[in-house]
Amino acid sequence: MGLRIVMLGAPGAGKGTQAETIAANYGLPHISTGDIFRKHLKEGTDLGKQVQGYLNSGALVPDDLTCSIVADRLTQADCAAGYILDGFPRSQVQAEALTSLLDKKGEQITLAIDVDVPDAEIIVRLSARRSCAVCGAIYNLKFKAPKGEAGKCDRPGCAGDLIQREDDKPDTICQRLNVYHETTEPIIAYYKEKGLLHSVPASGLTPDQVYGEIETILKASKTV
Repeated sequence: MGLRIVMLGAPGAGKGTQAETIAANYGLPHISTGDIFRKHLKEGTDLGKQVQGYLNSGALVPDDLTCSIVADRLTQADCAAGYILDGFPRSQVQAEALTSLLDKKGEQITLAIDVDVPDAEIIVRLSARRSCAVCGAIYNLKFKAPKGEAGKCDRPGCAGDLIQREDDKPDTICQRLNVYHETTEPIIAYYKEKGLLHSVPASGLTPDQVYGEIETILKASKTV
């Protein structure tokens, strides 16, 4: 049975960073709905145009649209041995749709890992986040600032300007957190009832320290 992980946590909790680390260490695809949406935004596709308004306002992309995108992604060959889902599911409807989809394939989620960080700390974190306007690399002025010229991407051959996305500005962050508590947080109870939830208190911890806690959980899993 493959390792199928759902990463949970409020926006800015660091679940994306942890998902990338797990994916790299275990050789699994990191499936981020945010990355998929931003790719379409950058390319100006019809999907990107649909998503633009939702992302800028801090609202969730509609369930049917998100579910269809993820369902298509999970049919690809690299998902056969497992995957890390980051940013999906984001609602009870999406969680139930994912369970139904996997049931039909005779599969199930292995673990749901909740990276738990208080709202006040998240607001500080996200307000300091910057994105490269050229390659899309993510930085944080508090924790992961570019090592070269200030305000410039330091990826080899890039040097694009770093910008603050609309959804990382304080007013939108508060809206995103409100949406999370109302719509996404109930998923924690959903996976807890299924006996799949593992919560990692991450306040004040470095990404490496948080991963250390997650690694303990993964090693205790019967599938690792």
